Amino acid sequence: MAKRWMRWQDWGAVVLGVIAALSVLWVATSVAALWSLVVFGVLLLLSGLWSLAMPGSVASEYVHIGLGVLLFISPWVLKYTDFNGAAWTSWVIGVLAVAVGAATIPVATTVHRGMAGQH
Repeated sequence: MAKRWMRWQDWGAVVLGVIAALSVLWVATSVAALWSLVVFGVLLLLSGLWSLAMPGSVASEYVHIGLGVLLFISPWVLKYTDFNGAAWTSWVIGVLAVAVGAATIPVATTVHRGMAGQH
């Protein structure tokens, strides 16, 4: 069984979530940008903690990817592309969240299969 609290990719998701949520303190935002960054940041943080606590959970890695995609498209959907700092924060963190989620899927799948074999 994989050790809990050890995967760098999941810690990456936690850090990305914290940065997204707190970025509203140093970038100019609209109300939509503020809520997008805070909500998706907190959700990314929580999904990272979920992955760290349950290393065999493949679903949590797909949640990272989904949140990354939503964060990436939010500047267009919520119309805050004029706020460069908020938009670029959404785009960069969105891409990185997809990357860490995709990088962890094979590892989480292997752990999940190993855990299933123990029952």
